[in-house]
Amino acid sequence: MERRRADGSVSYTAQVTKKKDGKIIYRKSQTFDRKAAANAWIKKKEAELATPAGLAQAVAKEADATTVGDLIERYTALYGGEIGRTKTQVLRSLLSHEIATAPANGLRSSQIIELAADLGKDKQPQTVLNYLSHLSGIFRVARPAWNVDIDQQVMRDAMDACKRMKLTSKSKKRERRPTVDEMDKIMAHFADKQIRRPKSIPMTKILIFALFSTRRQEEIVRLRWDDLEHGRVLVRDMKNPGDKVGNNIWCDLPIEAEVVARSMPRVDDRIFPFKSDTVSAAFTRACKFLHIEDLRFHDLRHEGVSRQFEMGKSIPQAASVSGHRSWTNLQRYSHLRQSGDRWAEWKWILD
Repeated sequence: MERRRADGSVSYTAQVTKKKDGKIIYRKSQTFDRKAAANAWIKKKEAELATPAGLAQAVAKEADATTVGDLIERYTALYGGEIGRTKTQVLRSLLSHEIATAPANGLRSSQIIELAADLGKDKQPQTVLNYLSHLSGIFRVARPAWNVDIDQQVMRDAMDACKRMKLTSKSKKRERRPTVDEMDKIMAHFADKQIRRPKSIPMTKILIFALFSTRRQEEIVRLRWDDLEHGRVLVRDMKNPGDKVGNNIWCDLPIEAEVVARSMPRVDDRIFPFKSDTVSAAFTRACKFLHIEDLRFHDLRHEGVSRQFEMGKSIPQAASVSGHRSWTNLQRYSHLRQSGDRWAEWKWILD
């Protein structure tokens, strides 16, 4: 692969990859100043790997030499598109920490605790926990996927110690809900923008859909026309602890949301063919412009689920819309009492 350096010179990256049963078991790359040298290195490595003994020795050597940084690089290169931009950025930011140079198969709990303490210098304990959780996810696939022997107990011990030392903590449940007045202002803002810029993202439709469907922004932009049926939609790769990719759930779709979905022009396989980050950024900018404090796009999901209970729906009925696997996660809404639907006559609902 040819690359141009910052100083204008050209480098050539040679890479050799071996797979077994569809999984990568060995990957090695090296950069050269000359293309001929890169090609010669590839031929030499392929010859070394041609025999079973040569491949086995290379795999073993590679596993012993693999650092935590190598695992992060490998994981984000393979799964960056599936795990999302934010998580990828979090993982890659760990490459600047000392733990990235540590041998993966000799990692100690103390090194993870040192990482947590370092992160805690400018991050909240809840954020530190997210960083460690993402790193733990890589460690869980290292052995079966890349033959890197990481002792999982090392991470478990470190996580327990970080909790006791108050370096990490779980996030507090947000209770922020948008008011009808706030949503009116936001909708008017985007409606005016749509008139001035007809080709801009139809945020008014996206916000209506988000509020009534209870879908997360990343789920909304993945919804496909083929997965839309009357009264329900298949939500692919729904967020769930320890299980995202392949976690496909049929969710009931309230009529207000279905009307919005079917009003979208069919110009793509996806119903809302936009980028999640673009939707989020547009919402954040609008709230800042309108001086609406501490409101996030995800709060629309919280409002949508709350609405289900205020309309008198049971936990199973609410879960059929929200997609929660465990009804325990909906216990936080148990304090809500049936009080009617404050969005029933909302002027922005599509006919």
